[in-house]
Amino acid sequence: MSETLDVIIVGAGSAGLSALRQVRKRTQRFVIINDGHWGTVCARVGCMPSKLLIEAANAFHRRSTFEEFGIHGADRLTLNIPDVLRRVRRLRDDFVASTLKTTEELGERAISGHARLLAPDRLTVNGQELRARNIIIATGAHPVVPSSWQKLEERLLTTDTLFEQETLPSRMAVVGMGSIGIEMAQALSRLGINVVAFNSNQAVAGLTDPQVNSIAIEQLEHEFPIHIGNEADLEILHDGVQVYAGSTKVMVDCVLAALGRRPNIENLGLETLGVSLDKHGMPPVNPNTMQIADLPIFMAGDANDQTPLLHEAADEGYISGINATHASLVCFKRRTSLAIVFSDPDISVVGCRFQDLDSEKTLTGEVHFDRQGRARAGQRNKGIMRLYADAENGRLLGAEMCAPAGEHMAHLLALAIDRSLTVQDILRLPFYHPVLEEGFRTALRDLAAQLPTGNESDLATCGAFDIEALD
Repeated sequence: MSETLDVIIVGAGSAGLSALRQVRKRTQRFVIINDGHWGTVCARVGCMPSKLLIEAANAFHRRSTFEEFGIHGADRLTLNIPDVLRRVRRLRDDFVASTLKTTEELGERAISGHARLLAPDRLTVNGQELRARNIIIATGAHPVVPSSWQKLEERLLTTDTLFEQETLPSRMAVVGMGSIGIEMAQALSRLGINVVAFNSNQAVAGLTDPQVNSIAIEQLEHEFPIHIGNEADLEILHDGVQVYAGSTKVMVDCVLAALGRRPNIENLGLETLGVSLDKHGMPPVNPNTMQIADLPIFMAGDANDQTPLLHEAADEGYISGINATHASLVCFKRRTSLAIVFSDPDISVVGCRFQDLDSEKTLTGEVHFDRQGRARAGQRNKGIMRLYADAENGRLLGAEMCAPAGEHMAHLLALAIDRSLTVQDILRLPFYHPVLEEGFRTALRDLAAQLPTGNESDLATCGAFDIEALD
């Protein structure tokens, strides 16, 4: 191709497709290149199939509460794991098909192959050199697997291979208790698999508040053992895999590696850009423009290793697509930080993390859900929410929680933080009774008690009944 294109997009995942939407609005002189499967990691092996597995696991696990509700016969319910996995793949394939429609209609402008940069305006793919005024790198990431573990072969799984299994063994180890590890370990355990989990760090799920972290681990350990604080090592034996961590030794049938994901930048040619690369081989990327240094090249999504979440990848693709087709750069304000782990209870971090706050300038309010009315009614009475507010003006700064309906309350908190609302501002809002969000209000009232007392004519000062049935 001898012409100079306006934009080349490298990668057709969530960030690449988001960039594509913006590029197509402004030019038809583009191509999108993808190495490997089309259809996005989220739809194929990430967000969607994992939630399909979680929903099946949670539906089956719900039987453990039936007796308390007066529903009998739960012990006669059975689960067929091959059927569960077939449903996961069937719906997963439907989600993938919906993403493929975007690129299938592009014809020759959608290229399968591995792209390698030659310069900020040139790359090669399938032996052909392409030029463009702007390039967007959105190559995604892949699961981290230590090289020494490769010898396990079919006894080693990642989320790239887990959902392709026809069935699952009776004993599994999950190594890594980040979001993926926690979600999959709990789901597998609830499907009746004997799960044991390992985490080299003391903290799980990205939590930095020691109290929330402690309760999160405690809740998870009700369902499966977690060994914290030591690196796991593996040895393949004739009857399975031996997992070592400190003084712990466990025999399992296979291991799910959940050690995070690493950007797909190998053999990408980033060294040809003429900019300094960090120890991981990453160039400097402006989070508000997605531009690499001052070059006509942008890096979005998991490829830049900044915030590997779908909504952030979509934003970064959008920013890249805009800036790759504008005469001048647009500097974007990024959204309030929001991360959710779909465990039970949900684990969420919103806004500023506990470890990033100045303790002398921050107030903390909390609520435990073990006695919260609506939570008790639904047998969901477990977990904690911790809110952080500015000690001077009461403005809400962030939260960490392991709480029922945490995925929903996290969104409410993100809205409040984005709008710079104070504790009093949120307490002026209506809280219906009985809802789980009343627990959120309890934590807010805990904060309000540490702030100057407001005017009694202000409904933000309306206090609690101090009666469980009413609060």
